Amino acid sequence: MAGSGKAVVKYLKQDFSALKSQYMAQQELFSDPTFPAVVESLGYDKFGPNSYKVNGVEWKRPKEITSNPQFIVEGATRTDICQGKLGDCWLMAAIASLTLDQDILAHVIHPEQNFTDDYTGIFHFKLWQFGQWMDVVVDDFLPCKNGELLFVHSEEKNEFWSALLEKAYAKVNGCYEALVGGSATEGFEDFTGGIAERYELNKAPPNLFGTIKKALSHGSLLSSAISPRNTNENEVKTKERLVKTHAYSITGAEEVHVGEGLVELVRLRNPWGHLEWTGAWSDDSKEWDHVLPEEKAKLDHSRNDGEFWMAYSDFMQQYTKLEICNLTPDSLSSAKEGHWDLRQFEGSWTLGSTADGCRDHPDTFSSNPQYVITLGSDSEQDCSAVVALMQKGGRQERQLGQGYDTIGFYIYKVPDKLCMCKGKANCHLGTDDLEQLDLVTKCGFTNSREVRVRVSLPAGQYVIIPSTYEPNHERSFLLRVFQEKPLHPSNSKAPREVELR
Repeated sequence: MAGSGKAVVKYLKQDFSALKSQYMAQQELFSDPTFPAVVESLGYDKFGPNSYKVNGVEWKRPKEITSNPQFIVEGATRTDICQGKLGDCWLMAAIASLTLDQDILAHVIHPEQNFTDDYTGIFHFKLWQFGQWMDVVVDDFLPCKNGELLFVHSEEKNEFWSALLEKAYAKVNGCYEALVGGSATEGFEDFTGGIAERYELNKAPPNLFGTIKKALSHGSLLSSAISPRNTNENEVKTKERLVKTHAYSITGAEEVHVGEGLVELVRLRNPWGHLEWTGAWSDDSKEWDHVLPEEKAKLDHSRNDGEFWMAYSDFMQQYTKLEICNLTPDSLSSAKEGHWDLRQFEGSWTLGSTADGCRDHPDTFSSNPQYVITLGSDSEQDCSAVVALMQKGGRQERQLGQGYDTIGFYIYKVPDKLCMCKGKANCHLGTDDLEQLDLVTKCGFTNSREVRVRVSLPAGQYVIIPSTYEPNHERSFLLRVFQEKPLHPSNSKAPREVELR
């Protein structure tokens, strides 16, 4: 069914306020029975019970690590995220970008939390999961080795908000090791409820720099990476000290005056908190000598914190992909409400009824779930929209030796003369019906958590058919349609959207 997903539910039915009150009355510290401080919460393979990597790991509360623990020290900033021994740079890049919008950050981390007022060892965070905001409770036991945090940590040794947020994210995904490997857009979406897009930089649209600036000004979250040329280039460093297959946050885009001209610059951050670009416009490079002092001071370019500036032209040559997460009404951003429209549909592929594979299986393809949407109103302008299909459960199933299915979707145009579904609540198009429709576009099949495509289409009625590539794969999914203009202005008499089963 369609819905905004704004209501917050209690993950695993754990009520933060009730638990906090209970443990205050008992004068005890909370220990989470649903995500205990045991090796199984670390992982199942490289961080599993039989791995050397867990030798010497101890779970400690922050008060056992430092004498003066604080949740946040002088504001939550991107330098609070330094990657630890876990291969989750994609998540670190997402968290670092999250700090650029303090309103969204506050919604996720509850910055009023602390280790002093009525402290009971319990914390909570809001995470977006599969179309629903979840309030996730954790205790503050954190994995340590040799007295230091094993995973994410802050530059400030007594600051713990990022480590506890990582723990909450590990909890909803089953264990810490389930977070190894991924795309920053996954974290972006789970912290905002937004919808992500991806650009291959060798096929970049004109004025992508302007797109980056606009996205940052709208509070969008951005990340970039360098794809490897072969499988042996995982985290290989280039001669200018960039790391391949590594997710970098994009935290700024500015133009600076150099002589009579302007130079476009982008600012990136390595989630390791160190190892920076050494080429043109890097920290203290000679290019800065030609920038006006007031501009130079504003751009804060000389800290050794993993963050650096580089020319946009170099960025386009060095990096291979750009990911942008658009904020939606699900992001609890009231400024977006009047400009965007988000439609969400929960569905599933079920054996014996709707798990019938892609168009390569024409006899059964029409049995897949179907959704009719109406884009635009009476306007003659094309409607720009992002359509995204997300499958559920892949990370959590890694412990079982499983993962994501290969998924995709098709979009068909319903001509005005063929309004077989208009006004019907239970309409389903058969094979003969689909043969009469034009295939507008399709989203390529991959085994990612989410596949998506941006479309620009004339106003009208369309059918979206999501499917797995092979038949007989069961899986729940979320289909989202994010349109840049309201689907129906208040004075429009366009037909309502119909969900097809």
